[in-house]
Amino acid sequence: MTRGRTGSGEQQFDLIAVVVSELPDPALAPDAPKLPVGPEQAQILRRCLGTPLSVAELAADLDLPVGVVRVLLGDLLAAGLIRVNRPVPPALLPDERILQEVIHGLRAL
Repeated sequence: MTRGRTGSGEQQFDLIAVVVSELPDPALAPDAPKLPVGPEQAQILRRCLGTPLSVAELAADLDLPVGVVRVLLGDLLAAGLIRVNRPVPPALLPDERILQEVIHGLRAL
């Protein structure tokens, strides 16, 4: 499946990163050419078509180790067949105190 590779290249896939297939809907493009991907990658593309799934959900659905799924996702991302939405790092999230002040301000209106 991974051809002996253990890493996903330069990409790091967080367990909660959301994967979306970039393929056209087969119902809208029935004569689209076959993709040069393996059966597991084809399953990933089918599962993420119209339904965004996290890396952890994909690994569980496919019954594959997360490391294997990450390698397969790296190949799909390099080929431009998927889009990955990564979670916002905690350091970039607003401070909880500020959010509480906004809530209190809105309630005061």
